Amino acid sequence: QVPLVESGGGSVQAGGSLRLTCAASRDTSSRRCMGWFRLKPEKGREAVAGIGSSGSTKYADFVKGRFTISQDSTKNTVYLQMNSLSFEDTGMYYCAARRSWPCTSSLDEGDYSTWGQGTQVTVSS
Repeated sequence: QVPLVESGGGSVQAGGSLRLTCAASRDTSSRRCMGWFRLKPEKGREAVAGIGSSGSTKYADFVKGRFTISQDSTKNTVYLQMNSLSFEDTGMYYCAARRSWPCTSSLDEGDYSTWGQGTQVTVSS
């Protein structure tokens, strides 16, 4: 069974919104701090947002005020609400789970041990 499965990606025009969902098997997401990352061919993988065990959140500067990470522990699901999308947001988006608990929100990919297979987001200008 795949531990993390992302969905919700797609094509959208600049200024539009998407909500990404990361569904986890119970033993992966339950009591795990989660994060979202994206892969851009010209930049490599970069952190987008993280959520800690207390519900604290952390965002990359380039998404502050536009993206919101949230977690529904009862559904073992993490969301990334993305608003005011721009062409620069195009990329493959991955969710990831940290191995430690409790933990703070983190944008360091080295803190994450489990990764999904990604969902593509394409924003047309």
